[in-house]
Amino acid sequence: MNKNMLTTKEVGLISELLTLEESACKKARLYSRTITDPAISETFKKIADNHQKRFNTLFEML
Repeated sequence: MNKNMLTTKEVGLISELLTLEESACKKARLYSRTITDPAISETFKKIADNHQKRFNTLFEML
């Protein structure tokens, strides 16, 4: 998919999703650094990584 194939509405929706994924990633990274339980901290790191992957995939669509 390239830019020329996306409608204005699609670009707007992807941009909104980028904002949400970025926010979720930042929150999960913050939680991973502040939670003292190592297992839960690692889970939040994995969650943050997944949000980052989705962000990168969405960004590549633009």
